[in-house]
Amino acid sequence: MKKQTIILSLIIAILLGCLMAFAGSQDGQYVRGLPIYAVCVAIAFLLNWAAFFPAFAMQTERFFDLTGSITYISLVVFAFALSDNLDTRSILLGGLCLIWAVRLGSFLYKRIHTAGKDDRFDSIKPNALRFFNTWTLQAVWVVLTSAPVIIAITSNSRKGIGIVAILGVVIWLIGFLIEVIADGQKTAFKKDTSNTGKFISTGLWSRSRHPNYFGEIMLWIGATIVAAPVLQGWQWIALISPVFVIFLLTKVSGIPMLEAKADKKWGGQADYEEYKSNTPILIPKLF
Repeated sequence: MKKQTIILSLIIAILLGCLMAFAGSQDGQYVRGLPIYAVCVAIAFLLNWAAFFPAFAMQTERFFDLTGSITYISLVVFAFALSDNLDTRSILLGGLCLIWAVRLGSFLYKRIHTAGKDDRFDSIKPNALRFFNTWTLQAVWVVLTSAPVIIAITSNSRKGIGIVAILGVVIWLIGFLIEVIADGQKTAFKKDTSNTGKFISTGLWSRSRHPNYFGEIMLWIGATIVAAPVLQGWQWIALISPVFVIFLLTKVSGIPMLEAKADKKWGGQADYEEYKSNTPILIPKLF
């Protein structure tokens, strides 16, 4: 990746953060003259930038995913601490986000420490600017995906829980369970030495080639539905959350990378080709 491209990516990432801070702060609460949502956006960038320096010095990506989860947790905690009149919706959204962040963060942390490294970072770590850009993009990822949660918590608008919020919670719970079960099944599969060199095609993985990603998409759709009744004006930018998650997982760093890796490893094998042809790439088949 050329230096100019990396710099352009950094500029776009920071501008996107500023746009989110501006739009999400409309009709939002303030503290000491500053919009709370904008403060949360700034915290997301500062935390990841601070983590970059020791990570680059040690040439490690071991706490990259953990930092992402800590950033989510920090935003919820700061939003709770700085906002007034927290209602049931705010507490519910914050609680759902905390549960997800703690679960995923601990899962990814254990996974990378078991594996020893994440080979996606091999060519990135030695280049300071490129590695810094990666941490900046993680901050953008947190800001975009958490938008409905943090915007709703810091909003001046408060409404009682209705059928829409209940529907959102149900969707979130289904998505969360699918993600947790799928991750658990794959972890158990890999631990079994008899499966060395094989691909998983059992459990939820017999219904979808990426059921964990399907669950991830569902839970962010659910969170956005819960937040929707209190969004006003520019705060509707929070709808970017599930759209971004879908785009990221299906077009950028999720499914395309894993499918290419799987094709390289098992492509041409009769059982793998049959699995691919009979199993949906994302949305699970029911029968």
